[in-house]
Amino acid sequence: MLWRVRTTLPDRPGTLAALAQRCGEAGVNILGMQIFPGLEEVTDEFVLRTPPGWDDLRVAELLASAGGCDMVIQTANEAALADQPTRYVQAARHVLERPMSFPEVVAQLFDAEAEAPPGVVHDTMELRVADVDVQLHRTAPFTATEHARGSAMADLVNDVLDRSRESAAIGTTPPVRRLGTGSTPELVVTGETVTALIDGVAVGIGEVLAPTEDDENVRVVNLRVDPAWQRRGIGTRLLVDTARLAHMLGADEILLTTQSDNQAVLPMVLAAGMRGRIRMAGDLLTVKVPVRDLKPLQT
Repeated sequence: MLWRVRTTLPDRPGTLAALAQRCGEAGVNILGMQIFPGLEEVTDEFVLRTPPGWDDLRVAELLASAGGCDMVIQTANEAALADQPTRYVQAARHVLERPMSFPEVVAQLFDAEAEAPPGVVHDTMELRVADVDVQLHRTAPFTATEHARGSAMADLVNDVLDRSRESAAIGTTPPVRRLGTGSTPELVVTGETVTALIDGVAVGIGEVLAPTEDDENVRVVNLRVDPAWQRRGIGTRLLVDTARLAHMLGADEILLTTQSDNQAVLPMVLAAGMRGRIRMAGDLLTVKVPVRDLKPLQT
């Protein structure tokens, strides 16, 4: 049976040798190890294979016999044996190809979750991608080394987004077709809808929908821009005015939901000068943006 184990050991010579000896005497094989150094103590992560019939209490007793404390013990599978440097290189490649996948990639990288587990004592790592906060939660405390690695991954995403922010705001790709001759949209508010008009033709729409089921102060927002007029800043202007309209309608936050491969959402939020919290689950990407400090939209 495989176990992924984290424990804190005294930072002194011979500590790992003592643990290896205890494991050998018990018939436990150490298949993998990561070391996260500290000033006076060291956090070590092991992948152990134990004889049949072992449970987490027996694993804890083994570690404690070698001086281990602050243990987090979880069952594991063969994926835990993956080479760690290789995992980080693959994660970096994935993020470079799809910056929007950052929350999902780092969550997998650190064996964490995007949502805090209810009723469970856990640790949180918060990473800043431009003005978007990404939170990771897990029961095992994040080490200083992991915080540094997470920050490095966030910096990588920031570099990618910095290159695309200007094109997301002003557009660089010529449209397939043009509707009318103007390029600056007129934004018209009707009820709970903001419409972008160019020469009287609707090229985009922002809708403030019903509140979410779990929080009446969070309003769902739906944005659509005609494909021929995308990457021209229209989505950014629609987002700003729709967010202000949602605030005027009593919302504290808005929630945007789209497909996880939509590369335009995060740059659009950043170009609008907004902060948000991003989460990716499966094929869906959600961005929650506070609007309580925005000026109400004048209709």
